[in-house]
Amino acid sequence: MSFVLVLCLVTSTASANSKENNDPFKDKRMHVQIVLFDGFDLLDALAPYEVFAAAGMYSKGAVTVELVSAEGKRSVPSGLNGPALEAQAALDPKRPGIILVPGASGKPAGNSEDAIPNILKKAMKTGLSEKLKQAFNNEEVIVATVCGGTLLPAMGGLLKDRHAVTNQIGMEALGSLGAIPIEARVVEDGPRFVSGGGVTSGLDVALYLIDRELGPQIANAVEKLFEYEKRGTVWRAEGIAPINFNEN
Repeated sequence: MSFVLVLCLVTSTASANSKENNDPFKDKRMHVQIVLFDGFDLLDALAPYEVFAAAGMYSKGAVTVELVSAEGKRSVPSGLNGPALEAQAALDPKRPGIILVPGASGKPAGNSEDAIPNILKKAMKTGLSEKLKQAFNNEEVIVATVCGGTLLPAMGGLLKDRHAVTNQIGMEALGSLGAIPIEARVVEDGPRFVSGGGVTSGLDVALYLIDRELGPQIANAVEKLFEYEKRGTVWRAEGIAPINFNEN
């Protein structure tokens, strides 16, 4: 083998190693699974999906995102007779990354089949309940919830004594299920659980996680693309607690 050929091979290998070492996203690659169930809310699911997909575009694929269901690949109808979305795979609670759970879309109360409480109860009778439990027990998984999606892990007993937020109409139910309801747009209870309040808070939950996991430059690029700036302070049980003037 000639000296020139050896030199070329060494230079090529060094160049490849240099590029790999200079990759700012090498240790920050993240996969996001967005869970669909019958009657899910479209905006709860698709707003975060677009944020994560755009983050993947700006980070050379450091973020990947897919739609999943507890049952596996299938067509999943959204609530209020909305369009169905295709779940691409089964929810895998063992896979490191983020699992995002949306809420339901339907009547806010009542006993009809299309009432949100019944849609959520039906979802918890599937394999979703056990898979959420596995996800919460997996140290390599971040669980995020949007709107009424926070009630799903709460119904499974996974939010006992944990700070969380859901849609305002579900806050009383959230407390009755053992969680500590916090009136904030986004609530972080430890690094592995983040919840969002109303239906549009899915944008803020996703942008916060992108900022936290990949940094502010990618988050800012997505905000500029969407012409939207993340709303609200992310609440954490840190710092000085404010005085409650309603207490005697």
